[in-house]
Amino acid sequence: MTATLIWIVVALVAIGLYLSWTAGRLDRLHARIDASRAALDAQLLRRASVTQELATSGVLDPAASILLYQAAHAARQAEEDHREVAESELSQALRAVFGETAQVEAVKEAPGGEEATGELAAAVRRVPMARRFHNDSVRAARALRRHRKVRWFRLAGHAPFPMAFEMDDEAPVALADRPGSQ
Repeated sequence: MTATLIWIVVALVAIGLYLSWTAGRLDRLHARIDASRAALDAQLLRRASVTQELATSGVLDPAASILLYQAAHAARQAEEDHREVAESELSQALRAVFGETAQVEAVKEAPGGEEATGELAAAVRRVPMARRFHNDSVRAARALRRHRKVRWFRLAGHAPFPMAFEMDDEAPVALADRPGSQ
């Protein structure tokens, strides 16, 4: 009788430890999502800021300046529900303006243009990496949250279901292929 009771207690403690470990793992994944989202937001803000700076620097033609400035401003001011669309539109505007190597070369020839294109190329290159890291974190948390044990024992608590950040982040060819931009 006592041996059976001891085995039941051991089994319950083992199950409790396993559930506690799973809840801790889920909590760490949620913290990683928060950190990766903050890093993604910082990279998106940096890209929009550099784009606005370049648009107002006077090195671009007026039409390109207006297009880039408006797209960058919209991306910076977008509400969370519309942020993915606004960021995608900024990517499209960057591709429209810097799709040709000749445009990048013209900007580089202007005073301060070399530094501006280098900074923009770096910002454009970092956004897809930050987005991939964030989406990988979201994917891992979603996979764990789909397990029955997490749902049955409500191990996720009241944390919202993690959402991936889906946007068009393809870099303009002329900026992506810049020598020395790696």
